[in-house]
Amino acid sequence: MIEPEAVKVPDDGRWLVFGASGYVGGHLVPCLLGEGRAVRAVARNIKTLEGRGWEGAELASGDALDPASLPAVLEGVDVAFYLVHSMAAGRGFAELDLLAARNFSEAARNAGIRRIVYLGGLVPPDPESEHLQSRADTGTVLRESGVPVTEIRAGIIVGPGSAAFEVIRDLVNNLPFMITPKWVRSRTPPIALGNLLEYLARVPEIPQTAGKTYDVAGPEMLSYEDLMRQFGEVVGKHPGILPVPVLSPGLSSRWLGLVTAVPSAVARALIGGLSHDIPAQPEPLRRLVPQDLLSFREAVRESLQMERDNAVAGRWIEGALMFRGFRSDHAYYAKKSCGQATTRASLDSIWKVVCSIGGRNRYFFMNALWTLRELLDWLIGGPGFTRARRDPCELRVGDYVDSWQVVAIEPGRRLTLGFGMRAPGSGVLEFELIPQGERNVLSATLYWHPAGVWGLLYWHALAPLHNFILAGMTSAIARRAERLSNAEDHKVVV
Repeated sequence: MIEPEAVKVPDDGRWLVFGASGYVGGHLVPCLLGEGRAVRAVARNIKTLEGRGWEGAELASGDALDPASLPAVLEGVDVAFYLVHSMAAGRGFAELDLLAARNFSEAARNAGIRRIVYLGGLVPPDPESEHLQSRADTGTVLRESGVPVTEIRAGIIVGPGSAAFEVIRDLVNNLPFMITPKWVRSRTPPIALGNLLEYLARVPEIPQTAGKTYDVAGPEMLSYEDLMRQFGEVVGKHPGILPVPVLSPGLSSRWLGLVTAVPSAVARALIGGLSHDIPAQPEPLRRLVPQDLLSFREAVRESLQMERDNAVAGRWIEGALMFRGFRSDHAYYAKKSCGQATTRASLDSIWKVVCSIGGRNRYFFMNALWTLRELLDWLIGGPGFTRARRDPCELRVGDYVDSWQVVAIEPGRRLTLGFGMRAPGSGVLEFELIPQGERNVLSATLYWHPAGVWGLLYWHALAPLHNFILAGMTSAIARRAERLSNAEDHKVVV
């Protein structure tokens, strides 16, 4: 039995959010900062944390699958929130989850961590889902380290970016009528994101929660059909839903891949856990952390308001409303195409060429295809043939580059352009300059937030062409930048 006194957490200790770039972690960090906590936010790629506006947070890079990266990020930490999973890796994610948990727990023990708070999932009596079993096994591995662990088990989290919530949103927004698997009758207790964050933030302060596992849930037990109908009522849609017994989990995951923008590997893992009711026993933690629990309808309204309140972002961030055309019915998750080139040109030369895009310079590669796309846009009443720039060389936020608009800019590092032509969805083209020793890398990424099934079809039809154009465009920009660098070097020599 763990003695509470042995695991009491100092009020002024440092709290680590491991997995800060994920859905829950991305909301937990500002929640803890708002309470005056000293927070270290850790992600596999620190760049995903930059631009979040987390003033006062210490940002760091760490990977639970790379044990050598862990001692530095765990040093001086009292409480560690473990919020990572490997569902996006696809098949074999369960083994990766266990390996990551084992690496993290051993490093936490060596670092003298006083408490690990782990967010797992609700587990039915006989789980058939690899996803649900993996979440439970991860908690077991973390506890084997001897570090006191508080495991919080949640079902569907209702908030922008939650994979299960986004599946519901996409289905309701995209399909006026749907033939669904019989699992839509399975019942689960959803919980509002704000309620979950309150539980996570409070349990380290309560000594008797050390070494315990708690279920958390909202006030209702609802079927997935109920969830879709209630979401539809909030947003003014009334989808027809016809459950049939012939859709297997495998077919269901492929079907979701066609009609939602949620990453297919994540959707496939989620489907496995939807075949049975998932009850919860939330009373023990409710007694320790009393709070007003939101109903599902209230949580949906709060989620939509959260999106509106955080509409403006300093750079592209998954789900930011401004990059979805300020439309909550455009998919939260973006489809992506990318091209990149490596060059010996200076960062300054690359930046100058990038900032000259559009107008008379056009797009450096396959300009005939750009012109064809502009013609098609003009024919349907869009701004396709608008070719104008305020200045031929300089850009600032708000400037128009033909039909694009500069929505974010970090001089010498990153340029973000909002797509302005007519299409079923919202798009962003982002250029990033990355120094790599004697060479520099220019990447161009197109993010597309589909609007409904037509938006998904539009994306899938054009994705191969996008990859081809972005690869050619970055190479062409790199060549121009090299010529510019050589000319400037020659000018200095002369």
